[in-house]
Amino acid sequence: MILSGKTAIVTAAGSGIGRAGSLAMAREGAFVVVTDRNLEAARETVRLVEAASGRAEARRLDVSDDEAIISLVNSVAADHGRIDILHNHAGIQVAGSVEEVDPDGFDSSWAINVHAQFVACKAVIPFMKRQGGGVILNTSSNSGVFLDREMTAYITSKAASITMTRQIALDVARYGIRVNALCPGWVDTPFNDPYTKQLGGRAALEHSIANVVPMGRFATAEEIAEVILFMVSDRSSYMTGHALVADGGESLAGGTNAGSCQPQDALALA
Repeated sequence: MILSGKTAIVTAAGSGIGRAGSLAMAREGAFVVVTDRNLEAARETVRLVEAASGRAEARRLDVSDDEAIISLVNSVAADHGRIDILHNHAGIQVAGSVEEVDPDGFDSSWAINVHAQFVACKAVIPFMKRQGGGVILNTSSNSGVFLDREMTAYITSKAASITMTRQIALDVARYGIRVNALCPGWVDTPFNDPYTKQLGGRAALEHSIANVVPMGRFATAEEIAEVILFMVSDRSSYMTGHALVADGGESLAGGTNAGSCQPQDALALA
């Protein structure tokens, strides 16, 4: 098992990509601290981990609360003696053009998609330095590497997440700490439900995705979990400061497709 003996923290792990990534890490031997704003959802992820003979625990975390993030990191380090992996997955999507997004919406997008990641990185890095290394994975989006119509707040925050990831990676590489960004495209999770309703049903959404994504389909959360596993394990041991896009070729098609961004699994904050 490629993560045997590792301790991981995952935010927004109560559903979708966060849950699938937690299951994949536990399958490979990690002890996973599953966090989510919805504690019952986190507990369900833990139940699934344990049913597959993995090890995990559930903790409630609202990433909009800086002190809660810091307290969680300190508690995990005290309880487990180390933190090998931090996956900052929590995020929100605030849609609209510059004329449509109000300042509060822009600030909310920044607070969750950038600021919360910064706080968690800042909290965990001292522990990783003392133990001689670690891995941080920040979820951004393929929308962080190309543009999209009427998504000013979302794209600004996701692009900032990538730039912050690269800068932190540069600063901490000498300590054996790797920091990368995960940039998924459309992923088949329940958080596509608003799009499904807006378009008039699942068939209409699938038709839209077929026209936007060159591979012609969604990713499954499990497919993205395998990308996560690669990025948090020694299989990517010489990779840092990288934004890894997994979007079925959508970004190759030029982006700027209205409504083409994948809403993160943590629309309800972790």
